[in-house]
Amino acid sequence: MTLSTTPVPAGISARRRSLRFAAVAACLPYLSLKAAWIGGSHLGIPDGSPLLEHRLTLALANGLTVLMDAAVVVLALLLTRPWGRRVPAWLLAVPMWLAVGLLAPIMVGFPLQLVLHGGGGGAGGTGDRPFLDGWVFGVVYGDFIVQGLALGALFAGYAGERWGHLWRGRVRELPAAGAARAQRLTAVAAALVALVPGVLRLLRALGLAAPDGSGDRSVQAVYVLFLAAAVTGSWQLAFRRGRPLPVAVPLALAWTGSAAVACWGGWMSLATLVTGDRLTAPTALTYAGQMITGFLVASALARFLTDRHAKAPR
Repeated sequence: MTLSTTPVPAGISARRRSLRFAAVAACLPYLSLKAAWIGGSHLGIPDGSPLLEHRLTLALANGLTVLMDAAVVVLALLLTRPWGRRVPAWLLAVPMWLAVGLLAPIMVGFPLQLVLHGGGGGAGGTGDRPFLDGWVFGVVYGDFIVQGLALGALFAGYAGERWGHLWRGRVRELPAAGAARAQRLTAVAAALVALVPGVLRLLRALGLAAPDGSGDRSVQAVYVLFLAAAVTGSWQLAFRRGRPLPVAVPLALAWTGSAAVACWGGWMSLATLVTGDRLTAPTALTYAGQMITGFLVASALARFLTDRHAKAPR
């Protein structure tokens, strides 16, 4: 997808410098902890943790997550430096979509767990064998929330200046016949596929089905909300629903929802492959359904933006 670049003012505001500093600074505790683990430290890993049984796997996983968090630093620079204005749209959109997808459920789910469990959301694990000490989650997830807020604010400003013309106006102002047939079919397919993970997650959230490794009942409800956001945003854009809404609203729903369900479906699947754990059939369907839903909605979103750019005044 190639989009034209709107001229932007030179220089960077104090607000954006502050946001850049916050995003980069929030990466340091996580990167330091990961570096310690790669170096052989057990800081924050209790005796008997299942993580200590897979040392090579732990080292490889830590290396991967170090690269992922380092990408946050690169994105913060890209969004605030002059050279970032020359980056092709897809080269920015893909890593930002991944960052949004991985961070958004934490930004919603972790505070919700703190409210519901009073900070006792726990460190996860198998039976009475926690993976990590509780303080690790507080530090890491707190940093992730800061990263998400700072990156989100930087990206919103950047995207508004560079591509804001693509989401001006309200849904009712979109051409009635403007949605391509393929976009509508994709939205319908995404809604149908989302029923599988959506129902399974909802049953777990209500305590009517056995839990999986994705978190407690509150986290299950968070995933249901992101699935609903993805499908709703895609449906509104494809069928021109929610006519009084600004176009930016269904775009944000589709973007955030699709990223969250696809990325975490993929991440949890990768985690089970790495650890060798066996997925139950319902859990495998949940992860697969999330990934398929997310990618379908993302493709419909990309088609909408591409079509709108093609019809924009030159």
